[in-house]
Amino acid sequence: MVGVSPDTIKTEVRKLEEVVPESVVKELEGSLLRVGRERAITREQLGEIIESVKRAYVNAMVEPGEAVGTIAAQSIGEPGTQMTLRTFHYAGVAELNVTLGLPRLIEIIDARRTPSAALMTIYLKEKYARSKEKARAFAQKIEMTTVEDVVLQTETDLINIVFVLTLDRSRMQRRELTPSKVASTIKGALKADALIDGNKLRIKPTTQSLSELRRLATKVRALPLHGVKGINRVVVKMEGDEYVVYTEGSNFSEILMLPEVDWTRTVTNNIHEIEAVLGVEAARNAIINEAVKTLDEQGLDVDVRHIMLVADMMTTLGTMKQVGRHGVSGEKTSVLARASFEITTKHLFDACVHGESDRLNGIIENIIAGQPIPLGTGSVELAMRREGEGGRK
Repeated sequence: MVGVSPDTIKTEVRKLEEVVPESVVKELEGSLLRVGRERAITREQLGEIIESVKRAYVNAMVEPGEAVGTIAAQSIGEPGTQMTLRTFHYAGVAELNVTLGLPRLIEIIDARRTPSAALMTIYLKEKYARSKEKARAFAQKIEMTTVEDVVLQTETDLINIVFVLTLDRSRMQRRELTPSKVASTIKGALKADALIDGNKLRIKPTTQSLSELRRLATKVRALPLHGVKGINRVVVKMEGDEYVVYTEGSNFSEILMLPEVDWTRTVTNNIHEIEAVLGVEAARNAIINEAVKTLDEQGLDVDVRHIMLVADMMTTLGTMKQVGRHGVSGEKTSVLARASFEITTKHLFDACVHGESDRLNGIIENIIAGQPIPLGTGSVELAMRREGEGGRK
């Protein structure tokens, strides 16, 4: 039995590109080449495989007039009722918590500006990813450290109008800080005198006022000493043959600019940050990936096409919108469709004030009006001419 050559396999499979997406063609091509190296594939077998793939893809396509939105809503909503409401530890790392299950799915669909547990997975370039010391040094460099993090106790001397900090030596050594560095940072940022007295810093406000002293004390505690804003905690973990940095808190734009970071793989679960840095197409992919990951962690199998439809609706206007009254549902052109979702009276009142009209083109408004909906068989209109009305017999 003579098998076809790899070039013939590639040529024949590439003919599918007119019908089947490129990703499916590449996957089929890779599988056939792999099998072809192990055993011979005849031309007849190759033809049957290609035809069966084409047939399976065409059969999986949606019929014209299908209620894809309703099916997607049901397909995501029904498994969503089986989700847990708990928060789990993340990737086996006890130090970090992440929101999973239904709360996370709601965050994604609502397009929350800031997730309840913002996380980043930072991949490093090879020379940093292979070395434990370099990975730890990078993690220490980006972890946000404030004055409060290195202070053992604070006192307010009301007689001399001085704010006194007692520094913790061990914490400062771990973060590679010295009393003089802390004092110079305070002087530079707050324009206040900071005198070093052993392990203590005595900070005097510019004016001899108690209210000014209280304001100064609040500012000093929150003053950043080093690190990236928003990165509150960092964990280094070995994954495969490289070290990966996980962070609690997110600052996507600044992290990507650091020379140690492999920006092609680094991700955040804050979808708004992805949109701001990489654009709306990247945000669409992030919505899909985050939703799929959330459902997979719960052991729920939802076809990715339903999630893709939701992501498309959320990003179709060029910016990310929530599925709700401030987004997709609240911005429909139909007055009745908007009113059927939430705040009914307000929508109807505003429509009356502005003299809006409703052309009844959609599903919801036709249901309200008691008319056939433009979906399925209702999306087709048939006309017939009777005999004697100018039509043919």
